[in-house]
Amino acid sequence: MRHFHFGCSYLLKGVNESLRKIGRVLHIASSKKAVIKAERVPRIGEPVFDEKRRQIGAVSDVFGPTFSPYVEVDVKVKDPQEFVDQDLYVSAPSKR
Repeated sequence: MRHFHFGCSYLLKGVNESLRKIGRVLHIASSKKAVIKAERVPRIGEPVFDEKRRQIGAVSDVFGPTFSPYVEVDVKVKDPQEFVDQDLYVSAPSKR
């Protein structure tokens, strides 16, 4: 897997599709949702992936000030704590 850096955002390129970094998980809330300091704001409902390209959940909320937003991800894995201090990603739009 190759990592590419474009300004503030990272692109993970793999076999079939590219992923764009949302940001780093700060903590897991008591509701078992990951709170991310966002580098880019994804759409609500968009699937979320870890750096191994496993789908781990979906974006459930975007909150905070517009100049420094946070993203909440509904994590659908047994132990969401494993993602604290890790980067999470969404699918990059395909080029046509």
